[in-house]
Amino acid sequence: MCDRAAYHLVTMRIDNYTRIVLSAIALLLTVIAFRPMLHPTPVAAQSAREDLYIEPGVYMLRSPDGMRQQMGKVVVDLHSGYIWGFPTGSDAPYPAGMNGANPPVSKAYLLGRFDLDSAQK
Repeated sequence: MCDRAAYHLVTMRIDNYTRIVLSAIALLLTVIAFRPMLHPTPVAAQSAREDLYIEPGVYMLRSPDGMRQQMGKVVVDLHSGYIWGFPTGSDAPYPAGMNGANPPVSKAYLLGRFDLDSAQK
């Protein structure tokens, strides 16, 4: 009889310990699951990269050698200072063209460079 009572006492302690641990795990998982709803992370609408600046609007792009002149978007690399032009071919903010099933791809060309190092002095 004594062994049986000791067995029940040990299993009851293990059962209570297991219930407490599982309840704590469930509670902590609930806290982790609801945290994004209470404190959502902000989104970046323009770009995932913070070192690029995309100028709003469409401008007449002129290459430094004078060989190209067309409408397009201006993108500035804030890390290096390079200014790139992405031709769109029209006043639209994206590459326009009717050349079959494939959408047009705009290839950038270098317009110039800002000397960002001298601006920090």
